[in-house]
Amino acid sequence: MAPYSNRGVHGQVVHHLGERIVRGAYAEGDTLDVRALGRELDVSLTVLRESLKVLAGKGLIDARQKRGTFVRPRAAWNLLDPDVIRWRAEGGESEQLMRDLAEVRAIIEPAAAHRAALRRTESDLAALDAALAAMEEAGGDWAAAAEADAAFHRALLAATGNELLDRLELLLEPGLRERDRLVHSHPAADDPAPSHRAVLDAVHAQDAPRAQAAMVELLAKAATDVDLLAPGTAAPPGAGSKPTA
Repeated sequence: MAPYSNRGVHGQVVHHLGERIVRGAYAEGDTLDVRALGRELDVSLTVLRESLKVLAGKGLIDARQKRGTFVRPRAAWNLLDPDVIRWRAEGGESEQLMRDLAEVRAIIEPAAAHRAALRRTESDLAALDAALAAMEEAGGDWAAAAEADAAFHRALLAATGNELLDRLELLLEPGLRERDRLVHSHPAADDPAPSHRAVLDAVHAQDAPRAQAAMVELLAKAATDVDLLAPGTAAPPGAGSKPTA
């Protein structure tokens, strides 16, 4: 089994099998020979079974009496799970994943920015200000920039004052984090702070139409940033990061 940094044996097995399933090495309906996998990966059956439970929780596999452990249809997968998103990106689905994410964001975030401008509290503004400050301070540290980006969009949804919109962070954030990992680690990555500053300034001013328009512009820039990622050019995990100044 290939080594994976920053993962224990259990995490390595989850990653290895999850990535295989998502990229199609195991087809829908294929039965997994648990004992053979244990020998192949050189892990105990206890570790393997615990790892399979994790994959079952993500909707990738199921186990039935007389049938064994098998790969579930893609329609049953939890496509919002952060690991599944990462495996899709690593398995060659980055372009489709980013396109789907862009469409979802275009539907949700301009309207959220509009509502946030009308309903934000001082606490919301403080959270948005802190996220933007962290983004500006990240410099070449793409991991820090991605974390700050996720915090900004999370705070913007919270600022709508709508609990259901707030919980949409669960839908958007895993994909946004993967998008930021790919974009901000690219050598040609642009500074994300100015486009976020334009949204925040409008929210501060309680100018809802301007906040909505600024978010549309931010998303247009995000689409341009993704265009930088020609097939095969995305930096691998950990690449391109620099110490925070």
